[in-house]
Order: sequence, then C-alpha cells, then structure tokens
Amino acid sequence: MRWLDMPVRLLIALLIAGGSQVIRAAEAPKYSAEIGVGGEYDSNVTVDEVDITSSQSDYALTLDGELRASQQFTDRTGGSLTYDFSQTNYQEFSLVNRQTHLLGADLDHKIKGVRAGLSLYYIHSRLDSDPFLTLYRTSPSLSGFINKKLFARAAYVYADKRIDQSSDRDAITDSLELDIYYFQRGLRSYFNIGYKYKDEDSRAARLDYSSDNVKVRYVRRFDWFDRTHKFEISWRYEYRDYSAIEPAIGEEREDKRNRWRFTYEVPLGPRSALQLYGGYGEYDSNFQAADYYQTVMGSRFIYRWD
Repeated sequence: MRWLDMPVRLLIALLIAGGSQVIRAAEAPKYSAEIGVGGEYDSNVTVDEVDITSSQSDYALTLDGELRASQQFTDRTGGSLTYDFSQTNYQEFSLVNRQTHLLGADLDHKIKGVRAGLSLYYIHSRLDSDPFLTLYRTSPSLSGFINKKLFARAAYVYADKRIDQSSDRDAITDSLELDIYYFQRGLRSYFNIGYKYKDEDSRAARLDYSSDNVKVRYVRRFDWFDRTHKFEISWRYEYRDYSAIEPAIGEEREDKRNRWRFTYEVPLGPRSALQLYGGYGEYDSNFQAADYYQTVMGSRFIYRWD
C-alpha cells in the first residue's frame, strides 16, 4: 500500500509549546484493513434522521470495510487516516438501502501524561443510490490516566449536518463529551461510563433541541479453546428537549430513548472471526412518528489484515 505513504506523511503537526516546531516522520506508516459480510433482522425498519418509521420488519444483507493507515511521528505525536464503507440492502424495503462512506483524520500529542487530540471526519450517506446525508465533524479532545485503573477523556464536538431533499433538517451541532474507563484487567475487562450534552440548531426552529446522553458499556475478553473471545454489552439513554412547538401535536416535542446492545465475537482463525450482535430500543415520544420499539439481530463474518 505504498500509495498511502504520501497522505500519511503529510499529516504533520504544528505544535505550540513555548514555540512552533515541525515534526518529521520518524518511522514508516502502518496499515490495517477489515472487511465484514453478514445479515440481520430488523423488527421496525426506520430512517431516524427524518423520523420515518415503517412499523414493519425486514431482513437485510450487510457489507462493511475499513482501511487504516497510522504513523508515529515522534515518541509523543502520532496520527492516522481512516476510510470506512458500509452497505445495507433490505429484502423488501429497497427504498432505504443505505450506503455510507467515512473519511477520517486523527492527530494526537502527549504532554506530561495528558494526550491532546484532534479528529476530523467527513461522512456521506446515500439511500437507494440517491444522496441523503452529508456531515462534517471536528473534535478536539484531552485524555489521560487518573491512576493505574482509571482513564478519562473529555471532548468538544462541532458538526455540520446536511440532509438532501429535507433542507429544514440541516443543522449545526455543538456537543460536550466526558468518558471514564475503569480497567479491571487492562483491555481484557473494563467498564466505560459516559455523558454527552448536545445542542442542535436546525434550519427549522421546530427541530431545535438539546439533549442529555448517558451510556454504560462493559467489555470482556476471555480465552476459550486457546482463542480470545470478546463480549460487549451496553446501555444508552437519551433525553431530547425540543425548544419550539411541533405543529403536528400542538406542543413542544419530547423524546426519551433507551437502547441496549450486545456483541459477541468468536475467533475462527488468526485473522477471521464470527460476530453475533443484537439490540433493542424503546423510543418514547409525544410525536407519533418517533414513538416506537425496535429489535435488531444479526451476524457477520470478519476478516482482518495488519
């Protein structure tokens, strides 16, 4: 993958720490890739970004992949470039077949035990081959270990979202995020608790809202038959408080969202694995189109290169 060398080496930091300095590449870039193929069952096919709910189930084929190039510029500074692709094709609801492309760049620098990071992402999604969503995301962050078992990360996120054929949903979003990780046994067993405050300013005032988001995750890796299995379970809660009257109901909209998800990854070989996953969501709202339940179950075969 020599063609990736140039864009990786151009990811250079201009750091201010008593003066400016240009960091030169210290080592060759490292590359990795992943591809996944699978299928899933969705009890309620929806397009959440535009409040479309079918109230009907369907099966889908899924395809996803990732290319990643990373480089350590110095002992303190590193960066990476990422391209992600995903495709979901439904058996009946082909109108919401979804394809998503993601381009990302990350840069981080460590200063006295604190890691300062900057992430830049561009996301483009299509529905039934037509342009649907374009999103630009910028996020500076600070992270570091509080002690041997506790790790904290704080970030500000700015996002610019555009929805094709529904320009009233175009929005600017500001978010503040805080995550705490408790490592019981390093990466083999840890908890993650997070909080995010989000303020979304849409072109249409009725879609403006602020939200509080809470999440709890547990990840466990364990050895079985000389292979390392991975299990993850998570719960997310979001409360959205809309700031203007929703004409369809004659009052301000209010959403409460509870979502549970689990993932179990079974290794099949040194580079391959079978992933089983499932999720359940309760979407409680006084706006009928956003009030529903959803269950998703699926599996995917994964192959990795590094």
